[in-house]
Parts: sequence; C-alpha cells; structure tokens
Amino acid sequence: MKIRRRVATAMAGVLAAPVLLVALPSGTAFAHGYVSSPASRQAQCASGVVKDCGAIQWEPQSVEGPKGLQSCNANLSQFAVLNNDSKGWRVTNTGRTVTFNWTFTARHRTRDYDYFVDGRKVATFSGNDQQPPATVSHSVNVGSAGKHKVLAVWNIADTPMAFYSCIDINAS
Repeated sequence: MKIRRRVATAMAGVLAAPVLLVALPSGTAFAHGYVSSPASRQAQCASGVVKDCGAIQWEPQSVEGPKGLQSCNANLSQFAVLNNDSKGWRVTNTGRTVTFNWTFTARHRTRDYDYFVDGRKVATFSGNDQQPPATVSHSVNVGSAGKHKVLAVWNIADTPMAFYSCIDINAS
C-alpha cells in the first residue's frame, strides 16, 4: 500500500512540474527598470515600435552595468542594438523641459539618477538610499532646442551597478 502511494505521489509531481513551469511568471523575477516615457530605445523595442532588436525586446528593464558608463547598452553585447544610432529610433517631440518616467520591475535602493544630454551631464536627482515606488518621474531641462540623445542612469545604492536608458528627443 505504501509503495502505491509513493508511486502515485511521484507521478503527480512529474505531471504537475510542466504546468508549474508554464504558470510561474518569467522575466520579471530578475528584472529591474528603464525609462518608459518618453519611450526609451528599449521601450520602443519591447512595444514593437522598432523591430529586430534581439533580446532587449523581452527584457527592456535589464540594461545593467557598472556605474559610470556612457553607453545605451551598458556595454552588454546582447543589447548592442541600443547603441546603433541609425536603427530608426522614434524621436519624441518635447519642450526644453522633459519629464522622464522610470518603470521599475524590481526596485533597488537608489543612490541617485543622472541625466546626460549628448554626453553632457545636465541633472542629478537623489534617491536618498531608499527603495523607489513602482514608478518615478523627473523633470529635466535639456538645454538647447534640437535633436538630442538623452542617457538616463539609475545608480543603485548598495551595489556598484546602474541601469541605463537612452531616449531620442527633439526639443523645441
């Protein structure tokens, strides 16, 4: 009798395993954050606005690298498409003050957020070493009118890492 019960229990486990794997959420468990509006390059890939983006289309929140980088892809080869300025990124028309909205899927204690316009640092916002809410917004004066590439950086408080998002704008 005990053997039959053990066999039945084992068979139930074997049959349930594939169902559990499909039912469990994927992607967001290891996720982090990105600029969702104006649509960053990774947001454009994730939404299908820009095609043929590779892995970034499934994990726009995962552009993580060491603090202090100046690249859209955080020097990650699997996200190299984000550095391709001729990819056909949609440019958002804005004023000279732009509100950048971060979306977080795993919230880390935050040192600060940095914003660079065409490689020049224009703003820093403290994160007060606190865990942010699910979304955070910053209004940034981008300076001059015209087309610009903005690099937004979320610097984590308790690791040497940061998250990177590039946004293409045309400021009036």
